[in-house]
Amino acid sequence: MTETIRLLDIRDTALSSDEVLAAIADPSAGGTALFIGTVRNHDHDRPVDELGYEAHPDALKHLREVAERICADPAVTALAAVHRIGALTIGDAAVIVGVAAAHREVAFAACRRLIDDLKAEVPIWKHQHFTDGASEWVGTC
Repeated sequence: MTETIRLLDIRDTALSSDEVLAAIADPSAGGTALFIGTVRNHDHDRPVDELGYEAHPDALKHLREVAERICADPAVTALAAVHRIGALTIGDAAVIVGVAAAHREVAFAACRRLIDDLKAEVPIWKHQHFTDGASEWVGTC
């Protein structure tokens, strides 16, 4: 299972979809699914200028637990997930996850589960800064 997890990271540098796709490339995979979460310019009908992410020191351990659960499915051939922390601007990639699997249905389902479980279980928090000067913390767990 460990060799199925090809890339897991939480970093303060720009994320690359090419890096994630290269990590999960596998000749036995018939389907590859990729999700890129980007910083949008609004939330709840309020304009957003920028945001920042902070992670708990154990966040990578929690991300690994999520990844291992997804990889328990033998049809999953490869998995990668990277999340950015620090200050981000509109349009920046905040999270990229990818899954390769024997068939597209498995790849789609596993990729969806990976991002949903990451958002629900990995202790990474978002600090949004609104155009009007207000800000708010949003917990992803």
